[in-house]
Amino acid sequence: MDSGQYRSGSPTGESRAPTPVKIVIAGGFGVGKTTFVGAVSEIIPLTTEAAMTTASVGVDDTSQIQGKTTTTVAMDFGRITLDTDLILYLFGTPGQDRFWFMWDDLCRGAIGAVVLVDTRRLDACFAAVDYFEQRELPFVVALNCFDGVLAHAIDDVREALVIGEDTPIVACDARVRESAKTTLIELVQHALARASAVLRSPANTRGGVGAGTSTP
Repeated sequence: MDSGQYRSGSPTGESRAPTPVKIVIAGGFGVGKTTFVGAVSEIIPLTTEAAMTTASVGVDDTSQIQGKTTTTVAMDFGRITLDTDLILYLFGTPGQDRFWFMWDDLCRGAIGAVVLVDTRRLDACFAAVDYFEQRELPFVVALNCFDGVLAHAIDDVREALVIGEDTPIVACDARVRESAKTTLIELVQHALARASAVLRSPANTRGGVGAGTSTP
């Protein structure tokens, strides 16, 4: 989908204020969240990287992510404008279990999430997938192609994660801006489709009663 498809200017030619949208970039430890936000952000990203110390030995598994010397301890923040009327604000979560208490605050108000996955360590994303499924927040799974290689086929990953066909799974390279941008567009499409389906559901259309409204 081209970002130009979001263009919805007034027929009179009047411009309108852009719509701000909150997106969460989530996943396990060392899957590429900070890299993703940094690659796609049009502003200098805010990061909260801290050096990994000997205190993390035996706690954070770095056996398959050699060379990692820092980790996010609060959040990453970036911004990307998809079109003149749509701005995405990106909030990257910390990956380690000990920082999960921050997730509820970071996800509050978000329309959806990108769950980044390192297919060499599928188990690292199980908790993130469960988190968004339990909260019924739309999400897409993005398979980060480390070294440009997709370790497993998308269908195999879907089966391993027990994710339904209604949840998009895409391949991406978190280091490449256009790849990360395409992933974000996929998420926005998915979130819009979910919202439209809810609005068309019988509970929301019966008798003209809107969502969250009860008849007297």
